[in-house]
Amino acid sequence: MERWSPSSWRNLPIEQTPVYRDQAALADVERQLAGFPPLVFAGEARNLKRHLADVAAGKAFLLQGGDCAESFSEHSADNIRDFFRVFLQMAVVLTYAAASPVVKVGRIAGQFAKPRSAPLEKQGDVELPSYRGDIINDLAFTPKAREPDPQRQLLAYRQSAATLNLIRAFAAGGFANLENVHRWMLGFIKSSPQSERYQKLADQITETLSFMRAIGLDPEHHPELRGTDFYTSHEALLLCYEQALTRVDSTTGDYYATSGHMLWVGDRTRHEDGAHIEFVRGVKNPLGLKCGPSLKPDALLRLIDALDPENEPGRLTLICRFGADKIEDALPALVRPVMREGRNIVWSCDPMHGNTISAAGYKTRPFDRIMSEIRSFFAVHQAEGSYAGGIHLEMTGKDVTECTGGARAISESNLRDRYHTYCDPRLNAEQAIEVAFLVAELLKAERLARGLPEQHAAE
Repeated sequence: MERWSPSSWRNLPIEQTPVYRDQAALADVERQLAGFPPLVFAGEARNLKRHLADVAAGKAFLLQGGDCAESFSEHSADNIRDFFRVFLQMAVVLTYAAASPVVKVGRIAGQFAKPRSAPLEKQGDVELPSYRGDIINDLAFTPKAREPDPQRQLLAYRQSAATLNLIRAFAAGGFANLENVHRWMLGFIKSSPQSERYQKLADQITETLSFMRAIGLDPEHHPELRGTDFYTSHEALLLCYEQALTRVDSTTGDYYATSGHMLWVGDRTRHEDGAHIEFVRGVKNPLGLKCGPSLKPDALLRLIDALDPENEPGRLTLICRFGADKIEDALPALVRPVMREGRNIVWSCDPMHGNTISAAGYKTRPFDRIMSEIRSFFAVHQAEGSYAGGIHLEMTGKDVTECTGGARAISESNLRDRYHTYCDPRLNAEQAIEVAFLVAELLKAERLARGLPEQHAAE
């Protein structure tokens, strides 16, 4: 492959990118961003890569999730807190079930750009450019709002910085105290229509925490129980923004994208000879690659060679998004050649994007299809002798009604009640924790299938 530089992507075909009319204004924004402080640091990205190497080896589990597309108007401390609280509850359930660490990676502090199925949107007789995320244009259906504006990149940077500041405070300042998180989870179980189903696991976690405290392992004297490691991720879609925030690490001389700890390339932009693959192959961050039904095994192997030529554990996560009706046929065809080649990758399940339907005039995702794809993902990996290493969810900490089903049995007629997403439907807080309990059951079964003892991570 030709020599890489942060700008070498500009010489290749690119899709899903906006056309800015004022190129001088765009260049000025890029210059400003290039002088701003990094949002994340190279050392943090390396730490995440080490944790993901444990996932690739079957010694940890990846929990990745967050907003479909972050918005400027809904940015608030309460929204960040509510998301982080639900995420921690999910992690506690999974940690206990897997008897191994859970690597926590949010779709947050940078997930502003979204690929679209069509460049234009039509309402009535009016046709305008599609909404591509707040970093590019606005959701309002007017010519001015839909015009790509480079100044929005500066707003996205500042919002990401503020979000990261609060998350770091939450992660290290006591909000993530293990006993607090367990109390929140007990509150969820008490109010859930499926409380009996979850109570046994909750009781076991309570007993373990009581035992830990009895032998002196309490948050007051062990700071690791008061905090947690949390990392950020987003789709590397708007490459001019990503390039402007790429820096040379002074300790290694390597390039890192400092817009987030982990970047992924989406199913619509993963072309072997395209700009997006070219950009991410040169940065040393952990990478994700979305894998959909159209991806052929030979093409996947070529992409792996491009993104992870040294077969570095923790470098590459394959995020599988097939749909509940396609995964059992499509996933084995990808798993087998990757295993045959001995690649050290993480397999993660995105059960959201392949299960989107239209109902009552809304885009939605049936909860039973989401659950079905997760079950099939684990079943395929068990059958193939590989490790089902993670889940990737679009979710929120709010009580929205965007995905049908779940314990509260959200119906199509309920969608209009609290349908707040800017783009794709998200799991609400209760549905997200329900997913965690399902995955906990699958992880326990997976441990038994691998011949590992049924013990608990806290013991």
